[in-house]
Amino acid sequence: MPLYEYKCLDCNSKFEVLLRDLSEDVVCEKCGSKNTRRLISAFSFASSGDTGIKVSSGCSTCNSKSCSTCRSS
Repeated sequence: MPLYEYKCLDCNSKFEVLLRDLSEDVVCEKCGSKNTRRLISAFSFASSGDTGIKVSSGCSTCNSKSCSTCRSS
């Protein structure tokens, strides 16, 4: 199942949801509102090279290896 990032338009919180089908209703984890919007998430990838594994993230302001902890957008 794909992991999607959402933003609640009522309380302004961001959260991630695993969805099988994009037609499913998404409810805010914080306030319970259905007034949510799917966000365009940054991607990351790992590749091995002669210096080991390199992790590249689409978020240049974050040093975390997990985008779920980066809330800079």
